Amino acid sequence: MSDPNDSAMETKDEEGSFRDHLSTLDESGNRKWIYPKKPSGRYYNYRKWLSYFLLAVLFGAPFIKIGGEPLLMVNVLQRKFVIFGQVFWPQDFYIFGLAMIVSVLFIVLFTVAFGRIFCGWFCPQTIFMEMLFRRIEYWVEGDWKHQQRLDAMPWNAEKIRKKGLKHFLFLFVSFLISNTFLAYIIGSDELISIITDPPSQHIVGLVLIIVFTLVFYGVFARMREQVCTNICPYGRLQGVMLDRNSMIVAYDHKRGESTAGRSKWRKNEDRAAEGKGDCIDCGQCVDVCPTGIDIRNGTQLECINCTACMDACDTVMEKVGFEKELIGYKSEETIATGKPFQFTLRLKAYTVVLSILLVVMVGLIVTRSDIGATVLRTPGMLYQEGENNTITNLYNFKVINKTAEDMPLDLRVENGFGTIRMVGDAVTLKAQGTTEGVMFVEVPKDQVKDRKTKVVVGIYSGDKLLKKVKTNFIGPAPGLSR
Repeated sequence: MSDPNDSAMETKDEEGSFRDHLSTLDESGNRKWIYPKKPSGRYYNYRKWLSYFLLAVLFGAPFIKIGGEPLLMVNVLQRKFVIFGQVFWPQDFYIFGLAMIVSVLFIVLFTVAFGRIFCGWFCPQTIFMEMLFRRIEYWVEGDWKHQQRLDAMPWNAEKIRKKGLKHFLFLFVSFLISNTFLAYIIGSDELISIITDPPSQHIVGLVLIIVFTLVFYGVFARMREQVCTNICPYGRLQGVMLDRNSMIVAYDHKRGESTAGRSKWRKNEDRAAEGKGDCIDCGQCVDVCPTGIDIRNGTQLECINCTACMDACDTVMEKVGFEKELIGYKSEETIATGKPFQFTLRLKAYTVVLSILLVVMVGLIVTRSDIGATVLRTPGMLYQEGENNTITNLYNFKVINKTAEDMPLDLRVENGFGTIRMVGDAVTLKAQGTTEGVMFVEVPKDQVKDRKTKVVVGIYSGDKLLKKVKTNFIGPAPGLSR
């Protein structure tokens, strides 16, 4: 029989060296499989309902259309991006650049204020893993102890049946996810064509679906928490962004340890008189952790703020008659001083910058034109003196339609400086298409006062002004004639 003192010494060593290695690796550096206990509690219920809503949005968005366009699509192959039915092209890339900056600042702001709440509540990796794949595993194999026993037993009919069913369901869900993500790239109509047409007509699409399926299966069947601890850079960046005032999932060590430290629960004992803390060292917070850490060791990069330990601890505290939230959303400053959460100068600065960027981004989206256009003088061409005592310049124009409707186009000089004469037939701009052409701007010679004059070209569809484009008109120097 092992000596309890040896066990205590091992626990002490583990507590002292937990920052020297990942919780998912053993002493030799090999993978240590995590068997988290099935969580339950109010926070887990909140996360379930939020996850169901986000999953419904994720799986439904590519198939919901607004004005003939999907709710969301990122077609990198055709360089076409759709957000809430609005089509964005490479010419609108500056809006995406600003949106990325706003998103990064938004995440930084929330991390500074609320820690890794994004990881635990909104991250697709966490939602898929904890609310889909892990729940399938609990349903097929049972809770953590049953899973451990199943993995330890030799291969028999029961193990083959359960493992086979689990991995079949994992592959099926991965297949659904891969189809959904492909719909975000190529569009739902193209995806439906790949599914309904003979496979020989869409070899590339079929290969992509198979590759995506295997990738997702590998991530959620094998990689799991390794994605959060080893691959995702956000977990490692959080150490830079967090400060003492950040609200995180934290263990109140002052209350939990008191003066004599944590101790197992004994009925009818006076823990306060003995100096014992409220932590009864039950280990439930460790058992439910999906990344295998002990939250009582403090902030760790593996913690994704999933609140499973909060629910487990609250359940135990309620059973023994202690106050809840021994583990809860707290800041180090709150635990140390008892002061409530404060909106610090750092948070205020982030908020101001974020607000300015949001206003600018909304303004750019609202004022964004339905078309993109350029009008440039033809390179290498000088002005020409035409009939009826006029000066002409030759221009090349290009117009991009960002809408789903055809448009007949008409180009006019807006500032009354001359007229436009098109070269070729009337211009019709196809839906989501591009048209190019050549035109002359003719100006009476007596109106040309400067060597270079700004000209504003208005692009119309019928009587509707779509866009104004500025260009230059070149004429003879004042007092000179060619």
